[in-house]
Amino acid sequence: MFQLLKGLKIIDLTTIVLGPYATQLLADLGAEVIKIESLDGDVFRAVRPGRRDDLGVAFMNFNRNKRSLTLDLKQPRGQEILHALVRDSDVLVHNMRTRSATKLGASYDTLKEVNPSLVYCYSPGFGSLGPDADAPAYDDIIQSRSGLTDLNANSEGAPQFLRTIAADKVVGLHLALAVASGLIQKERTGKGVCIEAPMLESMVSFLLSEHLAGKTLIPSEGDLGYDRMMTPNRKPHKTKDGYLVILPYSTRHWIRFFQLCELEDWATANKVVDPVLRSEHIDELYGKISELAPSKTTAEWLKVLAEQDIPCADVNSLDDIMTDEHLVAAQMFHQDTDPRIGDYLEIRPPFQVDGMLAHEEIPNTAAPGLGENNDDILNELGYSAEDINALRQDSVVG
Repeated sequence: MFQLLKGLKIIDLTTIVLGPYATQLLADLGAEVIKIESLDGDVFRAVRPGRRDDLGVAFMNFNRNKRSLTLDLKQPRGQEILHALVRDSDVLVHNMRTRSATKLGASYDTLKEVNPSLVYCYSPGFGSLGPDADAPAYDDIIQSRSGLTDLNANSEGAPQFLRTIAADKVVGLHLALAVASGLIQKERTGKGVCIEAPMLESMVSFLLSEHLAGKTLIPSEGDLGYDRMMTPNRKPHKTKDGYLVILPYSTRHWIRFFQLCELEDWATANKVVDPVLRSEHIDELYGKISELAPSKTTAEWLKVLAEQDIPCADVNSLDDIMTDEHLVAAQMFHQDTDPRIGDYLEIRPPFQVDGMLAHEEIPNTAAPGLGENNDDILNELGYSAEDINALRQDSVVG
C-alpha cells in the first residue's frame, strides 16, 4: 500500500464493482476506506469461487486495503452512526440511485449539514437530468445502452457483451477522478462539493470520444464510427502457425513494413505515405497485412518486426497472461497469505511510486470479512462494549 493519500478518510457505501473498484484505487494509494454494508453484506461477496462465504475471490479483488462496518441504514440509529463517521471524514462515495440514498440518510443535502466540507461523489446508472434518473442499472445494462454491445457485434451482427465488467470499471475510473478533483477543490477553498459521475453518460463520453467521428461537424462530414476501429480487417492476423497483432501506425512504420515485405511499390504509394489518404484506405491496408501474415510463423514475424521497431504483439490467452515475460518481471502477480483464507494471489496496483511497488512500501491487507471491523470502528466513535451489544441486539449493526 502506498502512502500518497495517508490521512484521507473515505466512507464507502458502494457495492458490486463500480464503486469498490474506485475506492480500492484510492485505498491502494493510502486512503483509509471504511466500507459500510447492509447486515447481509455486498452481494458480490457471494460470487464464487471462494474459501469463505463472505470472501469470494471476485470480492477480494475489488476490496483490499479496506475496513468493513455493517449498518442497517434503514434504522435511525444506523443513520446516526453514518453521520458520526461523516462528521470526521473527507469523502463519501456511493453508487445508489438518489432516492435510495435519501431513504438511507445519505443524500448530499443531509450530509452537507453534517460536514460542510465533505466531498460527496456518486455514480448512479443514469444522470439526474434525464427521464431515467431513477432507473436501475448494472454493467450489462450500460454496455447495451451506451452502444458498446452493438460495437462488439459478432460476424452475424448480433450484439455481444464484452467479456469483462467494462462499464463498471470505466465508470469506476471516472468516479475516482471525481474524488480526486473534489479533494483539490476542498484543499483550495475549504468547501465541500457534490459530483455526479453517472454510468451511462460516462460510458457514452468514453465511447463517442472517437466514434462521434463525422457527426462532430455540423453539417456532418460522415457517419458515426471511427473508421480504423470499424474496419473488418482490424483484427489479429493469421500467421503460418497462429495469430499476431501487426500494427504499423506512423508513416515510418508503414514504409518499413512494406520494405520488410519487399513491396517497394506499396512502401512509396501515396495511400501509405500520406496520413490523410492512409486513413481513407485503412481497411485496404489492413487487408494487405492479412494477405502477407501467413508467409511467416508468429515467432519469425515477432523477430523481424521488432528489428524494425514496428509495433506487434502476441495474442495472449488468460492463461498466457499469467506467464507473460514482461508481467512476471514486473511482479504483476504478488503472492501473499492471510490467516482466514491461506495463500492467495493478488493483482498488484499498477503504479510505481519513487521506484517502489505498493506491497514494498506497506503490505496490502486482504479484503475484510463482513463486519470484521465493527467493534474497532464503533470504539473509535466512542461506543462502549455495552453500547455495541445493544446495537447488535437491535440489529443496527451486524
